[in-house]
Amino acid sequence: MAAQQNQPPRAYITDIQRYTIHDGPGIRTEIFFKGCTLRCKWCSNPETIKPGQQLGVYPKKCISPEKCGLCLTACPLGGQTPVRFSEGVLQPIAMRSECAGCLACADACPAEAIAVWGREMTLEELMEVILADRGFYEKSGGGVTLNGGEVMVQWQFAAELARACNEKGINVCVETAMNCAPEHIKAVLQWADYVITDIKHMDSEVHRELTGGGNELILQNIKMTAEMGKRMVVRTPVVAGFNNSPDNIRATAAFLRDNLGSQLIQYQLLPYRKMGTEKYDTLGQPYPMGDYVPPERAAWEKDLLTLRDMVEREYSIPVAAGSGQKWN
Repeated sequence: MAAQQNQPPRAYITDIQRYTIHDGPGIRTEIFFKGCTLRCKWCSNPETIKPGQQLGVYPKKCISPEKCGLCLTACPLGGQTPVRFSEGVLQPIAMRSECAGCLACADACPAEAIAVWGREMTLEELMEVILADRGFYEKSGGGVTLNGGEVMVQWQFAAELARACNEKGINVCVETAMNCAPEHIKAVLQWADYVITDIKHMDSEVHRELTGGGNELILQNIKMTAEMGKRMVVRTPVVAGFNNSPDNIRATAAFLRDNLGSQLIQYQLLPYRKMGTEKYDTLGQPYPMGDYVPPERAAWEKDLLTLRDMVEREYSIPVAAGSGQKWN
């Protein structure tokens, strides 16, 4: 995000998770950037998709406009406020251009029934959080993971943050879908020690149906990242009925074997879990997977293990069912 005149550069951050262990080696601090270039049907973080700030609502937390109403009185737009109630129930809030950035309604809500998706943070503020946990990184071989949304939507700030960590001797992992300009990849990943990315489907048209975009640019950027000498974990979120066919997994494994070589740390087959539906509700959006019912745990675990064994046997690349296996 570009800096305003005489102001330090800022980024929209949806979350900071400390002491994470699955998105990179060791104990990590994970920074979630706002904005994404894809629209994956199974996305569990809808609050990270749009690049700007959004307000989400949790009606069950709301005290009611009669008993509280502080959100209404705090809004400087008065009768034109986008905060609305229907029969006493708080409704999703559509932020308008004239109220974007105010956030007075959320700040005034004592019950936290109005959530802010995307807080502006400076490089200095983020580094203060990161450096507070430096001792954990040093003891565990951990570091910082930049995630999203999509890191590359705010690539200039992400590059500065990665560089600042690098200069402090903190290792950096970047998780990106790589659906962006190669120049943005190069700018950010020059400071990265590890990279995590996805291949959701090897057929570009099916990929477009599932994510809103083809995969040509993604595969090109994955190849380029390997040529940059960056070590990578590649993941496939395995969704039964969408991309779990042996042919698709075989095509993915062949691509990794032929193009990543020793740069591939691990190919991870991840289970689909129906998550994030409440966050769609806060934004007044339908869950894209609708009434899709995933298989029972016993079924998807068996499927992942079968696919893992197939990849291991036929392609001789490091592969894991799930993200919990320790990185080499």
